[in-house]
Amino acid sequence: GELLLLLYDELVKRLTQAQLSLDKEDYPTFEGAVDRSVEIIHYLDDTLDRQYPISAQLTRLYEYFCYELSRVKTGRNKTELQRVKRMAGELRESFRTADKNASQH
Repeated sequence: GELLLLLYDELVKRLTQAQLSLDKEDYPTFEGAVDRSVEIIHYLDDTLDRQYPISAQLTRLYEYFCYELSRVKTGRNKTELQRVKRMAGELRESFRTADKNASQH
């Protein structure tokens, strides 16, 4: 659980870095942060345990994130970047809550 949370923390951090870099029109840093975010998402998808039904739903969500981030990168789209960042943050909080609940039992 801790490794998963660290990965999500890093993902949100990179998406924040992308957002700040885009605001500053620092496009090389922006593109690097988006690329690193996509790498993290691919890693999260690659490490899913496929025996659980939720894995298929997470795979679709990760595919959506990667698709949107490719659009963000090519169009330098702030709105879509904010949407993906918000969703990744919500997912991180869901996993954090699940981890806390699991450790209490």
